Amino acid sequence: MPSDVASVVSSPASGHGSPPGAPAGRQLVAIVDDDSLFRESLSINLVEAGFLVVEFPDGADAVDYFSKGGTCDVILLDWRMPKMDGPKVLRWLRASNFDIPVIFLTVLDDEIYEAAALDGGAVDFIEKSRSFSIVLKRISLIGGRHAASGEEPPDVEQHIGKLELRHDCKRASWDGKQVNLTVTEFDIVSLLINKCGSDASYREIYDLVHGEGFIAGIDGEGHRVNVRTFIKRIRRKFRAVDENFGHIENYPAFGYRWRPE
Repeated sequence: MPSDVASVVSSPASGHGSPPGAPAGRQLVAIVDDDSLFRESLSINLVEAGFLVVEFPDGADAVDYFSKGGTCDVILLDWRMPKMDGPKVLRWLRASNFDIPVIFLTVLDDEIYEAAALDGGAVDFIEKSRSFSIVLKRISLIGGRHAASGEEPPDVEQHIGKLELRHDCKRASWDGKQVNLTVTEFDIVSLLINKCGSDASYREIYDLVHGEGFIAGIDGEGHRVNVRTFIKRIRRKFRAVDENFGHIENYPAFGYRWRPE
């Protein structure tokens, strides 16, 4: 087994029932990867962890599945594949109005690829050198961040100035116009709103996305670049409906704040 595969799948979930990190219901995870050994091993781990799995050997097969009405709860997407690579699959999904959370799972570890993935609408970017427990935790965080953290979920609807957040469907609107945020972007905005008037640190925002204590980059400071990329995309989406939007303020070397009206 290649080293990049072994590191992800060497720690399968064990035991019976719902292991730590597994969803309360059986969520469907799509694996899109041209490495058959990797797909099989990752699929076994996910099934043992309580998930349902559908596999695709390349991006074209995945697109065919979704174009014919197929769906899933999370997509684990490789970057480099024949016929149709991961970024092209992601662009097709977003252009076709599929808002399914996409996690890139790849051997590429340069920050330029991570930034490109997040800028394209992916919710996460995980190196295949990470353990399976990290993959499992990231999947569980997507659909259950409040449950995973032990926090009480906010009210279904939340209003502050022109902003409306619908927590039941993870939808945001600004002055009555929908803002097309991803699940991760929505959760970042929600964090800023719930700390309105005070600061959210880079680390706090990063932990919301990736899980507490996750080390980013060789020197542990890569989380700043990651968070800046998310904030840049969020600002751009709000400015698409209001060119004068300026409510997310940066505090250099610390983090961000939502400025109330």
